[in-house]
Parts: sequence; structure tokens; C-alpha cells
Amino acid sequence: MRRSAEAITDGGVDAFASESLGAARARRLKALADDGTVPPFFGRTDRSDTSETFYIGRRHVRDDRGDPLVIDWRAPMSTPFYRATSADPQGVRLRRRFGFAGARLTSYEDELLEVGGRTEESRILLEEIERPRVGPMRDIVATIQPDQDEIVRAPIDVSVCVQGAPGTGKTAVGLHRAAYLLYTYPDRLRQAGVLVVGPNRAFLGYIAAVLPALGEGGVEQMSIAELTASVPIRSEDPAEVATLKGDARMAAVLRNAVYGGIRRPTDSVAVVLAGRRYRVSEQSLRRSVDDLRRSDVRYSAGRERLALAIAENARRQKEAGGGSPTDAEMRRAARSGEVMALLEAVWPAVAADSLVASLLSTPAALARAAHGILDDDELRLLAWPRPPRSVRSARWTAADTVLVDEAAGLLERTPSYGHIVLDEAQDLSPMQYRAIARRSSTGSITVLGDVAQGTSPWSSKDWRTSLGHLDKPAAQVTPLTRGYRVPGEVLAFANRLLPFLGVSVEAVTSVRHGDHALGVHSVSTVDGAVVEQAKRLLGFEGSLGVICADAAVDGLTDILAAAGLNPEVLTDEAAGPRLSVVPATLAKGLEFDSVLVVEPAAIVAAEPRGLNRLYVVLTRAVSRLVVTHAQPLPPELAPPR
Repeated sequence: MRRSAEAITDGGVDAFASESLGAARARRLKALADDGTVPPFFGRTDRSDTSETFYIGRRHVRDDRGDPLVIDWRAPMSTPFYRATSADPQGVRLRRRFGFAGARLTSYEDELLEVGGRTEESRILLEEIERPRVGPMRDIVATIQPDQDEIVRAPIDVSVCVQGAPGTGKTAVGLHRAAYLLYTYPDRLRQAGVLVVGPNRAFLGYIAAVLPALGEGGVEQMSIAELTASVPIRSEDPAEVATLKGDARMAAVLRNAVYGGIRRPTDSVAVVLAGRRYRVSEQSLRRSVDDLRRSDVRYSAGRERLALAIAENARRQKEAGGGSPTDAEMRRAARSGEVMALLEAVWPAVAADSLVASLLSTPAALARAAHGILDDDELRLLAWPRPPRSVRSARWTAADTVLVDEAAGLLERTPSYGHIVLDEAQDLSPMQYRAIARRSSTGSITVLGDVAQGTSPWSSKDWRTSLGHLDKPAAQVTPLTRGYRVPGEVLAFANRLLPFLGVSVEAVTSVRHGDHALGVHSVSTVDGAVVEQAKRLLGFEGSLGVICADAAVDGLTDILAAAGLNPEVLTDEAAGPRLSVVPATLAKGLEFDSVLVVEPAAIVAAEPRGLNRLYVVLTRAVSRLVVTHAQPLPPELAPPR
């Protein structure tokens, strides 16, 4: 296939066609580039209905005659590899899984589906799941399970919400769904685009390699903060203020502030058209303004349409007298000084950042816009203590950027993506959901999250409410409750917290178990114990995350460094090395082969939803979890009676 692509020539066509052909050839060769670390296939199905054999891999491979040797995992013909069971063979007589070390074939196993084959878990599947994971997240294309595959292959017009407990692979499922949609609907999505939204840069760095490994490198990935980064953040709101700014009612306040600046005309206007002046009456102007307001048009478009409506009125007057103005004359009339002056008086130009800054720094304006929506105490919470010297110098907060984004969406149409994958969605505020909704107005969404892992003051407790804010109320909510990444003993320990988290979710069970997967150690002082346990856990293959309350990060890092263990602090910018000291607030969505949790009680005490944070922290281990504490464990972790 590479030789065929290399042999393509322009055939003497013109320069433009030659350039286009060359670009297409380069893209084709890039897509066919060999990766010596990735095997070309991982599975096989032998069909009983057609006696055909199909190999399944990450991409399509054909021979010199054009016959398929390997079927792309996303093709419809590959579906039975993932979904066939002994109860429903789907025409598959035998399913074969291959095991690899890098690109070297090391093992295989067969399931004879039509004769009631094995029911135990696949050994190769478990070995692949348990393979050490230093570095970024890997794809799960060889180990996708039937419940996951149904989500991956849902049609593009269907928005899906995945309530995924820890270790169920919800993030990987969302990324593989993006790859599947790009393969199945290329024309639609190459133009409209696909966006992956995560909680922070560390998380995005961790998942960044998955889609390129599946052959999809053109997908945008952004944190929610980057998505709404319209003004520079220079300050931080108290929790109660941030919660109020994230409340869905702020959308109505901002709408009132934007459209409340429109005034009814109080006089006529003279319009110069083709060298003559035509007067547009006050009554006609009022009618145009009222019609545009009732049409719910975006503010800036309404301003432009009002100018055109005024010019159109003058055109009709000229035509009644026998004239016929040109389009260019109409455009000049709509931009004339008289019309611009009227617009500034009636429908003035507005900038989103200036509007929000004026609103938050002018109590009277805020009270007008929030009349009947917010109470006096809420108005006092929102108001800035003093007006800024300029819009750019204002002490903007993260919550303010979302308000500016909302205002911008009222002024101009926000470009929409063909599909958005929204991960860790349970931590978004209603206003952040609205920011996502504006970017998916013509597309669909895959929402990924776990309400039990909600740690923000506004975290979702009900997906239906969140889906309403996303303007996808009909999205199907699909639970994933079968864990693959986290050992059963670790999940059972973390699940002790579920009754105290204020949400209704089913406890997850795991396909994996380990006799030494969990260790809980009470010590007199954690300093020496952390070094001892870290040294022991580094004796295992794979990554180690030492997770603690944010305030303890610097101290623990110094202790581990003094012991010669070369730790690095995980930050919001990128995933860490083999030994990472992880602030508890950044642990969400990450995985480590071994996890050492230090002082769970301190993690709980650090924030209002500390128990939810601890649930996140305790479920980051893929192979083994060690808990070390000098303070008493939170009582919620006591074994059930």
C-alpha cells in the first residue's frame, strides 16, 4: 500500500491539480506510515455463515489485488469481534485474540462461540489491561467490551451521556467514539470538526496520544478554561461567588443587560441614497426595532439588520419616484453617518468584556438587569468593590470568563463543532454547560462523567438537569458499572464512601482481583513511612503517584527528593514522570500503576466536598493502592457492619 502511494504521479496535469495531488499523496503516506511498536492486527473472526476469516486491526490493510487482509476496527464488519457472545454468536464461529509484546506476537487464545465457548474472562484481555502504564493513556481498541462498544458505535446524531464509575474506561470510550465517528462520517466531521474538552492540561496531556494512535490526528483538545479564555484571569472568587456566577440564572441577567441597552427611536432619520435625502419616519423606525427584538436575533446581527431596514425604507421611497438604486448605493446608505448615529442612540455597539465589566462594577445597572432574578444579598455578592481603570486591567476570575463567553454568544453566533467529547462533565457549572452547548448547536455530544466524583461546589447530582443546560435533554444516559482498570479490592474500599456522597449511583464491580492490591497502614509519623512505601512500590514496574492534600505537596516532595527518589510534582500543565507527587485536586481522570495516598483525613478536610475528592483519589490505582496515615481515617471509610 505504501509502494502504491509512493508511485502516484501527477500525470502531466496542471500546476494546481499537481499540487493538490501531491498534498493528497503526502497525507496518504503519513496515514500509511509504519509504527514498529504497534501490531497491524489484534483479533480475528471466523464466520460460520460465509466461511470467511477476517483479521481486525487499527487500520485497513489490503493486498496487491485489493482484497482486505486486515479490517479497520471501526468498520461494520468488525462489530461482531466486539459484540459476539456464545448466547448471540452473530454468525461468528471462532473469535481469536492475539497477545503482543510491542509488535512481537507472543500468544493467542480462541473462543468457539457456537459451541458454548469459554465464559471466564479473557487472559489476554486481562494482561493487556494490567500492562504497566508509564506515560500517557493508551488506546483500548483491542479490549473494548460489548457495553463499551455500543456507546462507541452510537450514530452521530445521537448525544450520549456516560455515567461511568472509576475504572470503567469512560474516557477511553469517549475518545474511541470520536475516532469511530471520524471514520464513519468523514465528510461531515472533517469540515465541522471534533473537539475534546477536559478538566485541565494535565488530563489532556495524559490522553493526547490516544487519537493519533488510532489514526486521527486532527482533533482539537482544550480544557474548559481554555475554551472560555476571553479575558486574562488575575483573581479568584470565593466559593459562594463562583457558584453564583455559574448559576444558570446569570444567563437571563446577561440577556437583560445586552438587550436592555436597546432604546425606542424618538425621531425620524434622513438617509442619503444616490445623492438624495429620504426621511424614514419615527413610526417606521420603531416598527423595525420592535420586529427585530421579537425575532430573537443575536444582538450584533440585529444592529446590522436595522441599518439595512433603514436603507431599504429609503430604497422603497426612491423606487416609488421612479429610481432604481444599486446594491453598492444601498450599502453606502446603510453605513452613512446619519444611520450610524441613529444606531448608536437606539441599538449601540457592545463588546462582551466591556458589558460584563460595566455590569459587575455598576450596582444600578446590575440591579436593573437582575430585577426579579437575583435577590439583594446575591447582588452584593456579585458586585465588584470598585470599578477597574480599564477592561483589560480588571481583576477577572475564571467564573467571569464564562460570563464574558455567554455575553459574546448573545452578541455573535458561536461556531459549532460536529461533535464534542466532554470529559469529567460532572464538575461543570450550569454556565459552563451553556458554553459547551453554544459550540454544539449543530452537532452532538458525548458526555462523560461520574456524579460520585463531583468535587466542585456546583457539581452535578442529576444528569438530566445537566443535559438540559447542554440543550441535549433527549440524550440517552448509559451507565458503565463493570470496572476493568481498578482492582476489585481497591474499589470495594473506595465504595465504602458512596453512601455519604449525596448521589444515587450503583457501586462498580471489577473483573480484576489481586491478593496484595490494597494496603492500609496506620503510622506514628508519615514522613518515614512515605519514603519506605515509595521505595517498595518503585520496585514494581510502572508508574507511581503519591497523592496528598495540596498543602502537603511541597513537604512530601522535599522528603522524597532527600531520599534520592527523584520525584516531580504533577502540575496543571502536563502529566508527570514515573514518580509523581500529585495534588489531590489534579488527580481526577489520571491513572497510575501504583498509588500511595497520604493522610486521607487531610484530603477530606481541605474542601467542602472532601469526601468526593477522596473517592476520586482512592480510585486512581490500576494495580495496587497503599494508604498511609497518622491521623485517624475518616469514619466513612470504616467497614460496613
